[in-house]
Amino acid sequence: MSRLFILTSIIFFIPLSSFSQEKKIIEIQKAGSSTQNDSLYPGGNILLKDKKTRVHLFHEGALVISDKAFFYNKKNFFKAEGKVIFTQGDTLKLTCSKLEYNGNSKKAKAWGNVVLKKPDMNLKTDTLYLDRKKNIGFYRNYAEIVDSTNILTSIKGTFFMDENKYRFTSKVNIENPNYILKSERLDYFSDIDKAFFYGPSNIYGKDYKIYSERGVYDLKSEKGHFKKNGKINYDGKIIFGDSLFFEKSKDYASATNRVKLIDTINNSVVYGHYGEIFKSKDSAIITKRAISMNIIDNDSLFIHADTLVITGEEKKRILRGYYDARIFKSNIRGKSDSIYFEESTGNIELMKKPLNKKEIQVFTEEEKNKRNPILWFGDSQMTGDKIFLLSELTTKKLDSLKIIGNAFIVEKDTINSDGYNQIKGGILNGDFVEGSLKNIEVIKNTQVIYYLYSDDNELIGIDKTLCSSLDMLMDNNEISDITFNTKPDGEVFPEEDINPNERKFKGFVWRVSEKPMSKNDLFSDNDNKIILPSINDVEIPKLFFLELDFKK
Repeated sequence: MSRLFILTSIIFFIPLSSFSQEKKIIEIQKAGSSTQNDSLYPGGNILLKDKKTRVHLFHEGALVISDKAFFYNKKNFFKAEGKVIFTQGDTLKLTCSKLEYNGNSKKAKAWGNVVLKKPDMNLKTDTLYLDRKKNIGFYRNYAEIVDSTNILTSIKGTFFMDENKYRFTSKVNIENPNYILKSERLDYFSDIDKAFFYGPSNIYGKDYKIYSERGVYDLKSEKGHFKKNGKINYDGKIIFGDSLFFEKSKDYASATNRVKLIDTINNSVVYGHYGEIFKSKDSAIITKRAISMNIIDNDSLFIHADTLVITGEEKKRILRGYYDARIFKSNIRGKSDSIYFEESTGNIELMKKPLNKKEIQVFTEEEKNKRNPILWFGDSQMTGDKIFLLSELTTKKLDSLKIIGNAFIVEKDTINSDGYNQIKGGILNGDFVEGSLKNIEVIKNTQVIYYLYSDDNELIGIDKTLCSSLDMLMDNNEISDITFNTKPDGEVFPEEDINPNERKFKGFVWRVSEKPMSKNDLFSDNDNKIILPSINDVEIPKLFFLELDFKK
């Protein structure tokens, strides 16, 4: 029987109404031969290839080529088998072992070594569904997608052929030469090369790790914006925040609101409400209620300033605090204009902002001393031009204290409400024993005002002494003993013999109102008035996930 006769016979049995504009019938363009088997395939025509011709079926721009096809003209449906090729214009080519197609619904099911090729990607899976009316496809049992730079796998996926949109769910994995991205749900827009993910997601770069439960990531430039439990691990620095931004090309990351920066190598944590990391410069900046926590003497040392800057490579970190720096430890409190903490040497410096020329001229000594950095050990107040706290590196314990320039110790007398014990000199050197300040040496023009009492707590008199240096013992952060060195010049005066104005050294100022009594006192009134900005959600292009019905 000739091929022409076969095709004519097939078309003859198609109802004339099928050619109406409302119902577009599947066209049989080519076939090697045709037969029927009503017992096995009732109402169907079996189309077969021959040596020269494979079966060609065409429907509204889609061509299906196969070795065999079972065509049901009344249902406008066919099933193709054997090296099936499905093409739609020059934008889509699909190959598989078997394919079913419904001309009325324009839905197809392909299975068996399915490979779908588009200009921007290749997809491999076992079973794939297509809806040509909506121009979408999906799979439900694992697929691998390869584009110019990425290999993507997932258990489930949906793609929108006209809009370059993809949705992948369940064990989504993207492998790029520079990173691996894992997520449970991810939307990918190939035209802008961005992935939007929802739920737990991880990005593993060559020198960074990112976790987030909602965000967007540029797969080409390695730049992203992350929300909901986000964190970025940058070579041992882990930054958290309500909103995170990352840009690989600039070695840059930032965080906004409820920021936490953990330095795993140096065992420190910094908090604030805005932070930036500059990886190539080994630096980070934290502002807005910024506070650092470091471990010293098996105790937490808190450092606050308007701005905290961390610089230096691992194990050589330097923490700088600018503007209204404050420190808090269980047995030490402090305040200064700025602070410097070098972790490799254990050196902490409290410094003041230099006075300008006018301030030097017009400020009283008291006003100048109000600007000096200050430390409190219990109720003992110590000030000076510069204050240094040094730690022993191996034990991480406080080792020594040094005050350079205008060293001034003030301790309120415990009995006389108007009395203050005072020691004034050029330089102060102190030693710590078991974490507490114990031995103190004051040198250079040393002056003392000290209230002396009998064993019955009766005031003996007020000691006023001038000497070149003195040694002092501290017990429970209080002055317990003073030894004057090198011919001291002084005497003990009855209280009534000393004018109240002479009971305080020039420049005396009692600054207990500035002393942080708790960690909350580290923050100023301005810090407490900070209003956190609203965090907008990640702006995601519209994408509607469609549950499709592929019943014949």
